[in-house]
Amino acid sequence: MGGALLSDFATEILIPVCAVVGIVFSLVQWFLVSRVKLTPERHGPSSSPGNKNGYGDFLIEEEEGINDHNVVVKCAEIQSAISEGATSFLFTEYQYVGVFMVAFAILIFLFLGSVEGFSTKSQPCTYAKEKMCKPALATAVFSTVSFLLGALTSVLSGFLGMKIATYANARTTLEARKGVGKAFITAFRSGAVMGFLLAASGLLVLYIAINLFKIYYGDDWEGLFEAITGYGLGGSSMALFGRVGGGIYTKAADVGADLVGKVERNIPEDDPRNPAVIADNVGDNVGDIAGMGSDLFGSYAESSCAALVVASISSFGVNHEFTAMLYPLLISSMGILVCLLTTLFATDFFEIKAVKEIEPALKKQLIISTVLMTIGIAIVSWIALPSSFTIFNFGSQKDVKNWQLFLCVGVGLWAGLIIGFVTEYYTSNAYSPVQDVADSCRTGAATNVIFGLALGYKSVIIPIFAIAVSIFVSFSFAAMYGIAVAALGMLSTIATGLAIDAYGPISDNAGGIAEMAGMSHRIRERTDALDAAGNTTAAIGKGFAIGSAALVSLALFGAFVSRAAISTVDVLTPKVFIGLLVGAMLPYWFSAMTMKSVGKAALKMVEEVRRQFNTIPGILEGHSKPDYATCVKISTDASIKEMIPPGALVMLTPLIVGTFFGVETLSGVLAGSLVSGVQIAISASNTGGAWDNAKKYIEAGASEHARTLGPKGSDPHKAAVIGDTIGDPLKDTSGPSLNILIKLMAVESLVFAPFFATHGGLLFKIF
Repeated sequence: MGGALLSDFATEILIPVCAVVGIVFSLVQWFLVSRVKLTPERHGPSSSPGNKNGYGDFLIEEEEGINDHNVVVKCAEIQSAISEGATSFLFTEYQYVGVFMVAFAILIFLFLGSVEGFSTKSQPCTYAKEKMCKPALATAVFSTVSFLLGALTSVLSGFLGMKIATYANARTTLEARKGVGKAFITAFRSGAVMGFLLAASGLLVLYIAINLFKIYYGDDWEGLFEAITGYGLGGSSMALFGRVGGGIYTKAADVGADLVGKVERNIPEDDPRNPAVIADNVGDNVGDIAGMGSDLFGSYAESSCAALVVASISSFGVNHEFTAMLYPLLISSMGILVCLLTTLFATDFFEIKAVKEIEPALKKQLIISTVLMTIGIAIVSWIALPSSFTIFNFGSQKDVKNWQLFLCVGVGLWAGLIIGFVTEYYTSNAYSPVQDVADSCRTGAATNVIFGLALGYKSVIIPIFAIAVSIFVSFSFAAMYGIAVAALGMLSTIATGLAIDAYGPISDNAGGIAEMAGMSHRIRERTDALDAAGNTTAAIGKGFAIGSAALVSLALFGAFVSRAAISTVDVLTPKVFIGLLVGAMLPYWFSAMTMKSVGKAALKMVEEVRRQFNTIPGILEGHSKPDYATCVKISTDASIKEMIPPGALVMLTPLIVGTFFGVETLSGVLAGSLVSGVQIAISASNTGGAWDNAKKYIEAGASEHARTLGPKGSDPHKAAVIGDTIGDPLKDTSGPSLNILIKLMAVESLVFAPFFATHGGLLFKIF
């Protein structure tokens, strides 16, 4: 067993340096976006022919006389309204979530501290009884600290992402006056700011936490990395509230605005006469950006924690090989460098000149980052791992070679790409599945709904096979550690994935601002093209999130089973089987709650929008301004109130099951929720995405077939709008929140495993 080529000292420098590079790169991108001014100014001719990104180009619209100061002033006004709405919502949300955070932190401390009756004496280690480890009280304290760290990082990454998006949306609109390429670069750069900030800060905070905890734990790595799992729990619990709260907010506004505005009053989307229009645009930022940011941060934190826990009881941890131990963090560091290079392909190496180049440019980002990352993983595996080592495998140690671990990470990475492209095939209106859904609108909304549901169920097949193959390969090579690093492989290009994902809502907002500011039809066409590409890439992002969630929760499940000292999970025992049944039901219960919440909030919104149209004279003629603030308040109040029950369901289930029914039933619940949750999440996201793009396909009228279904306002178009409205809560509330449900229950069970193993199963002990 040779040691790693990379010294421990080099590792200690390399990881923080890569994280800092990521943060600096995101600040540079932010600076470039900020050069687009939101104050009216005359653009002089280009200062130099080499001025590639055209900060001084003549505006295309100058000859049309539309470049008057009012447009820029209006854009700035709308932008500040959206930004204020989003900020005030997030602050309100974080106040409620903050209370929960403190309460749950106390709970973690009490539960874990009580394992040894709050004693401060050292105790035998869990896996090596002959050694002495730090007391359970230390695990309780440090788990609580890492939980709070994870929660704060998650909240911060969501909040900063939202700030960047609301900063960039109007700038994208103004750049669209110069051409589609300029607007694309602005939107993409803003997405990159969020992607790199999140990936780098997540890595940096985790690295600092490990080093600080090491001061106390010393050689007790088993206890150290058990305490670090709180980081993943904190990240995901905040993501759950961000996703559910933001999802309810955005969809209540969206459904309300669409049903009354488009279907009843026949006014276009994002029309300033629609009272719910500001709430709708705020929703894109709090749901798709802040929620998505926290969600992917949670996945990243958990897959790192799952890998570290398993590694700490393998030869890496037993022999104190620091470099090999931090292999998961080195992969993430390499990921930041790879994504940095990939981003330059979109913003600097190639320039987009036509609308049809947008989607291929975004897809190239995924392919380039995956290919480069494969090389990156090979390098990291070669220099950071010993040539052979052992991995903990349910009580025994399994011999593994470094090239096998490379294959585990690689298979996860490529499975992610496959899931991404399959999702794109089923949700992009360039392919037949969505065109078939659009065609079914000829005979009304009912056939549209039937076709859409069928598409969603069918789109589950290939992603599940991709996940199954990657699980089989990685488990065969390196047991549960293999699955954890496969999940990390899928998330290794998170900076690029997030940049592409955040690009969508930014373009969507830019289109809304163009419509509200009364810009010309040509500009709206450009922002629509950016938005349509963004819709598909958002679906790809959701595919990644769900695929990685499946692998992450399985890895966490494995770590939990090891920690709770369960030798096998036997489905035939009644304890486990009832757990399986209940676990498989939970995603349905959770989806029912979130869907109904959106429905209730949308009902209030529809009533309010109708009330304003009927009682405020001159709204439809554009003489008087609608009351936007009331609609924003309806969305805010509804989402804050409605996010608590689904959140409580997810957070309390593992605690109740573990305490009263014991670890075996809990292992059944985790397996059941994983198996059914992944299927529902994929089908819900893809059904919603397909309905949305079927509607866009009819509206754009780009092909002969689409023109026979249109124009806007025709019966097929109205049927498509109804399908899109049904799909909204599926693709933006229930679907994306389910992947947090399956991860969160698994990571929570792992954190509380010492308590459940010692005191759990009260009911079975009584009888």
